Amino acid sequence: MLRDDATIDAGALYDVANELGMSDQQVRLCIKRLVADGQFVQDGRGRKAVLRATDELRSTIAPDRDYLRLMYAQDRGDAPWDGRWHVVAFAVPESVRSARDAMRDAIVRLGGAAVQGGLYVSPNDWDSEIASAAVQLAITEHVTTLTTTDLSVGDIDEPRAVANRLWPLDEIAERHRRLLAFADRALLALPSASPTPRLTIAIELAAEFSRAVELDPLLPPELLPQPWIGATARAKVAACWTELSKSDAPQRIKLFQWYAEVVDELVRPTF
Repeated sequence: MLRDDATIDAGALYDVANELGMSDQQVRLCIKRLVADGQFVQDGRGRKAVLRATDELRSTIAPDRDYLRLMYAQDRGDAPWDGRWHVVAFAVPESVRSARDAMRDAIVRLGGAAVQGGLYVSPNDWDSEIASAAVQLAITEHVTTLTTTDLSVGDIDEPRAVANRLWPLDEIAERHRRLLAFADRALLALPSASPTPRLTIAIELAAEFSRAVELDPLLPPELLPQPWIGATARAKVAACWTELSKSDAPQRIKLFQWYAEVVDELVRPTF
């Protein structure tokens, strides 16, 4: 709900929270916690207050535009796979166990799948991100990377079968089916929605989108079942983002402007 000027109208926040089943007391406690954590400064009281995002918060909330660009480029068939698997292996001593755990988390966040203990793979070029994580965690000497076009997992070597073995594609697809169903309803409701229902739909759409993509390693189409439900769902979501970025209000919701800008670069869906 952050607007162009990095503020949130508390009255609108209470109204949307009520639509989502939260009480005013819950909202007050959440605001108090956000202020205590240094994420917002509150001007005024109750529903007449204005929450102003701090610089610390504003530096962390922009979406990963490179991730979005790759996502939609793949969905359009504009990012074909080169047939190379990118592999990383690490064996970090127990004395720096926290760094080992952080490295594993970084690899999984980048879409890597475990082949076996300490050995992960991705079809996407993640070499610079892996190197950056290793440097940041001071474990470069314990990390090995390589690329190959010849990968077998057990007795499976056909690339699409390998992908199906390593990543939970059924669960990823199911999450996108749920996203598509919500986006279908949202796209019908948004054009005529008044401000509070519109914001409520926006927040629910953001939650469904996050739920759908948090497991998604963005495998190239060559490794996915076709047609892929993820591409269909995200195209419909792109239409919702475009609709949400339209507003006659003096201050628009910043998040969906960011998304719409990326979508405008790559996707112009028509429904």
